[in-house]
Amino acid sequence: MKTRSLLFLSAIALVSMVFFACSNIGSMQKKMSQFNAKVSPDPLEVHGDTVAVSISGKFPEKFFAKKVSVEATPILHYGSSEVKLKARQYKGEKAAGNGDVVPFETGKSFSYNDKFAYAPSMSQSDLKLKIVGSQGSKTVEFPEIDLAKGVITTSYLVDKKDVKVMSSKDNFVRSTNGSFEAEMLFDYNSAKIKPAELKDKDMEELVNFLAKTLPANPRMKITNIEIQSYASPEGEIFLNTDLSTARGESGKTVLMDLLKKNKLDAQYASMIQTNPKGEDWAGFKDLMEKSGIEDKDLIIRVLQRTSDLQAREQEIKNMSKTYVEIDKQIFPKLRRAIFRVNYVLEGYSDQELKTMASNPSSLKYEELLRAGSLVTDLNVQAAVYKDAESKANGDYRASNNLGVVYMNQGKTNEAKAQFEKAYGMKKNAETACNLGAATKLSGDNKKAMALLNESGSSEAKYNMGSINIQTGNYGAAINNMGATKSYNSALARCLNKDFSGAKADLEGCNKDNNSAQGLYLMAIISARMNDANGVKDNLAKAIEKDAKLGEKSKTDLEFRNFQSK
Repeated sequence: MKTRSLLFLSAIALVSMVFFACSNIGSMQKKMSQFNAKVSPDPLEVHGDTVAVSISGKFPEKFFAKKVSVEATPILHYGSSEVKLKARQYKGEKAAGNGDVVPFETGKSFSYNDKFAYAPSMSQSDLKLKIVGSQGSKTVEFPEIDLAKGVITTSYLVDKKDVKVMSSKDNFVRSTNGSFEAEMLFDYNSAKIKPAELKDKDMEELVNFLAKTLPANPRMKITNIEIQSYASPEGEIFLNTDLSTARGESGKTVLMDLLKKNKLDAQYASMIQTNPKGEDWAGFKDLMEKSGIEDKDLIIRVLQRTSDLQAREQEIKNMSKTYVEIDKQIFPKLRRAIFRVNYVLEGYSDQELKTMASNPSSLKYEELLRAGSLVTDLNVQAAVYKDAESKANGDYRASNNLGVVYMNQGKTNEAKAQFEKAYGMKKNAETACNLGAATKLSGDNKKAMALLNESGSSEAKYNMGSINIQTGNYGAAINNMGATKSYNSALARCLNKDFSGAKADLEGCNKDNNSAQGLYLMAIISARMNDANGVKDNLAKAIEKDAKLGEKSKTDLEFRNFQSK
């Protein structure tokens, strides 16, 4: 009987030991190989200046002892330093304290998210999960779990110097229309030329213009010689219409005689056109407004409210005293013929302006702006825009364009000073864009964004896209860069996981696709598309152009799956 009791007690003890072994902290420690935890992304990636960590997994069934509590802490080890992320607590069904409860029988899935600021030396690092368990007074460190190795830094490949600036356009008009006028007056109800009018200074100057001024300026080309003839607005309309026609013909006769006398008829006779205008109500209104006639405002109101010409004339005649003044001061000046020589003044050709850019002081402001846009030598451009800045009628455009030249010369500080000057003179799309671009290059992305938003131009939006890449907002970068294909647009698409679009952008950008950085990015795109040959070929070409990329590629986790290929 005693023997049977001892055997029974031994069996109970054995069962207790087995049960305890299966449900205490020691058993959990031994069964850590069953613990499932994965990190995403793997490897980690830096976006903006931050690395986001997402961990998911499951505590397996019959794993988490009922009286055990654990604290799980992801730790990034790099060099001799480490970054501890936020800890999470879990506990068994009967454990005291805080933490998410994990049932023993079923286990439990978990998820975890945190982020940390990136430091350059973190590219070579290890992310591990440290778990410390406690049961009563006993504390145990579980074996560390390897989560991820290294940090991908492809987002840092953004070309921060890639900005677009806007040149201001010139208002240069190559051909301008002009005219030279002379006037001949007639007596009341007459189309006969008065001898005094033939000797009038107007007619002398007209002949002088045709005989001397035009031949001296080969850029001045006559289009026609027009004789506009008028009658004063008094009397019958149809008679005044005929009178204005007759005055035009008289004027033509006089002009033909003058041309013959000065041997200019063969050159200009065929250009003469008569243009009778009838009653000159427009001239009447203009002279009334300039006159000192007491009731002129009343007369002008009559003109404005009465469209019937006969009714209009009658109303004016009814103002007897005023009408006398009009008859003396206004009507005589409207009985006239105007000789108008219309011409086109041809400006410098583009080739002439390019040649004259080497001596810009001889050019006018708009000519300087035009010349600056035509030459390609940056030093000559700078000299042209500096001269334009000195002109009395200069505006913001010369300062802005000089800033663009400095930007192209790599003189970013001088460029920013010019853009600040131009922006101070006029705030518009181009000056806000350019000052925003220069501000971005100086490192102040917040102020740059405000200026670029103010501009709203496509160039400004492109520059905003570059900042979007730096802050990790790749969708916004793609949207802001629009249809522009560049190294940065390709990088944005790659980081946004549009690898085909990234490849197309880079291939479509002649400036960047064959550069060392462009070839290196194409190798990364190839790696993400699992194109081993693309990785090999593009890396080789990139390293040939820049040997430093060879060392970089050896530790770049983008190529982790291709190191031996």
